[in-house]
Formats: sequence, structure tokens, C-alpha cells
Amino acid sequence: MRDEEKNNYPKASNYLVNGALLTYIAGMFLIIAFCSPYWVKSFDETFSQFKNMGLWEYCFEQFRYPYYQFDHPFDGCHHVFSQEYYVIREWLLPAWLMTVQAFVTMSFLLSFGSQVVMALQLCRWPLDFVLQYEWILSAINFICVTTTTVFMFLAVAIFGGSHTRRDWLMYPNFNYLCWSYGLACISFFFHGFASVFLYKEARLSYERRKESKNLVMQMHPNPQHRLGW
Repeated sequence: MRDEEKNNYPKASNYLVNGALLTYIAGMFLIIAFCSPYWVKSFDETFSQFKNMGLWEYCFEQFRYPYYQFDHPFDGCHHVFSQEYYVIREWLLPAWLMTVQAFVTMSFLLSFGSQVVMALQLCRWPLDFVLQYEWILSAINFICVTTTTVFMFLAVAIFGGSHTRRDWLMYPNFNYLCWSYGLACISFFFHGFASVFLYKEARLSYERRKESKNLVMQMHPNPQHRLGW
């Protein structure tokens, strides 16, 4: 009888399944945008010394920074915190870009953290814990994904409005927003859609929290009750 009761536990709702699927897709777009160096790229026809950049990497071809006192050409692709870019790091990382980095990094952590929690809910493991506290886990997922949506919106809005600043990359009219930035925008929309499903899942889990708690008690009856004490 006890094994039969365990097999009759409520499965994950469609709201959770759809929300988790959308969050997973959004996370894939986010991790590609996070790692790839193609947020801004120069037009090939301009033969610009700047080639492309991402949140963590810049690519130049024989670029000479005019305010650097030594005639040193910056060539190739390097991490923004590498020793190669030490002397021009302040120019490469203005305050608004570091803000974008912070927003995208926090979005990355929140998105994949919520995906771990949703995976446990979908697998119903550990079963007792998930059934008893699913409404709390669902609320955490909703808060994390909604916060990710807000952070990604701020990141793409700030970057989209600031990438043409003339105190950053030279000749900004030679450059254009590239596919990594586009993936970040897509990730923002997918996280937004996922948050709608996760909101409905959180409400549903809250409404059935007493039922789930009673089911856990039935799955683990008091041994004193069985002995007639």
C-alpha cells in the first residue's frame, strides 16, 4: 500500500515543464552570448584596426592606442583582463560596460541556479522534500528568472545605447551590433516568457501545498499509530 501511495504522487505540472524548457533555451542563448566575442564588430570594408569584441575579449589588428606613450601595436584576440591589455584596460572597460558585465554575470548565475532547482522538481528528487516545499522552490524559480529578465533587459539596453559612444571605441560609425548581442536579446525574451509560466506554477504550488503535505504524511505514517499506541 505504501509503495502504491508513493507512485501516486503528483507529477510536475505543465507550467513547470514549459517554464523549465524556456529557461533552458534562454540559458543556452545566454551562455553563448556570455562567452562569445561578437557583441560589436567592425565592417569588413572599413579595414578598421578594431575587429570585434565581447564582454570579456577584444580583437585588434595592429592597433595603436593614441594616448599610450610607447609605440606598441595591439594585435590578436585577448581576454580583457590579460596582461596584453593592462595599459589600456581603463579605456576598454568604461563604467557602463562593467555594469553590463555585472548584470549579465548575475543573470548567468540566477538562470542556471534556477535550472538546477527546476531539474530537481521535474525529477521529483528528493521526493519528500520536493512535495513538501515545492511551493517555496517554485517561488524561488519565479523570483530568479524574473530578476534575470530584468537584469538582461538592463544589460542589452545599456549596451545598445552606449556602444556608439565616442569616448570608447574609435570610429563607432565603422562598427555594428553583432550576433552575440542578438542572442543576449533573445535570451532576455525567453526568460521573460519563462517567468510567466513560473508565476503560474508558483501560484498552483501554493494552492496545493496542504495537499502535498498531507501526502507526505501518508507516505510516512507514524509507526506508533501502526502499533496502536
